[in-house]
Amino acid sequence: MATLADRVEKFVRAYRVTDGKKFRLSKIDPADTGPFKPAHKDRATDVLQRGVKLLADMQEKLYAQDRWAVLLVFQAMDAAGKDGAIKHVLSGINPQGCQVHSFKAPSSEELDHDFLWRCATRLPERGRIGIFNRSYYEEALVVRVHPEYLERQHLPAGLVGKDIWKERFDSINGFERHLARNGVAICKFFLHISPEEQRKRFMARLEEPSKNWKFEMGDVKERGHWDEYMEAYEDTIRNTASEHAPWYVVPGDSKWYGRLVIAAAIYDTLAGLDLAFPKVNAEKKRELAEVRDALISEPADRKAAKKKKKG
Repeated sequence: MATLADRVEKFVRAYRVTDGKKFRLSKIDPADTGPFKPAHKDRATDVLQRGVKLLADMQEKLYAQDRWAVLLVFQAMDAAGKDGAIKHVLSGINPQGCQVHSFKAPSSEELDHDFLWRCATRLPERGRIGIFNRSYYEEALVVRVHPEYLERQHLPAGLVGKDIWKERFDSINGFERHLARNGVAICKFFLHISPEEQRKRFMARLEEPSKNWKFEMGDVKERGHWDEYMEAYEDTIRNTASEHAPWYVVPGDSKWYGRLVIAAAIYDTLAGLDLAFPKVNAEKKRELAEVRDALISEPADRKAAKKKKKG
């Protein structure tokens, strides 16, 4: 009989990319809901809640074991639901064992370093889950769609040639290989939504007062580069997918299903780390036994001391 880990691995396999040679973004339907029909949304939500509890339990072992670090990278077009996915999927995680970093436009200090620097300084410690809301991949996505941004990076002219994107992929692959060799488990997500679904979400931000604060004019301008972004995402995934740092292309038109896929992928990643609470050696057991005996006898000792004082 298949174990839970086996069933989860089979479920996420359809969305995992470890070898990008044959990857085509067009083969992933943003509206896909896998084995769940829209009418099954409530059932899928229940499954997600059980998954959230499982992730919390596994994160506790990750923290106690203090051997592995986990890096979750989230990339997507605007309004694809990165923030909501992070909030819902990781809602049960102990804040002490989780670090979230959102990367906006780079500062002047960050521009004076190599493009990996600002993310490298925010990597998770062993025993913790690090979440990158956008990441160093922006350098092969936004900067590729807007090559004028390269001017702000003060690179020597001779280093900005026709092979710059290939070179950045090489740098990213080397960086992730280095992390994997040093005990960082990497899980990368691209929340894939359709342009029509993005339009609906933009309209909601405009029409619902409680969502007005989310709307930015720049988001609409970037929408005009949709095809260029899809080409950039496809090329990026094709060139940076690997066994040690897989991409998960998550159908994002139905937020509830996308969150389920993300939770399953994180569970699958953690399940592969052989997590367990540290075993206590004989000396430590003796020490704990002594402390236990002391705590058990404490009330009687206190009572005896109090009686002796009165006498």
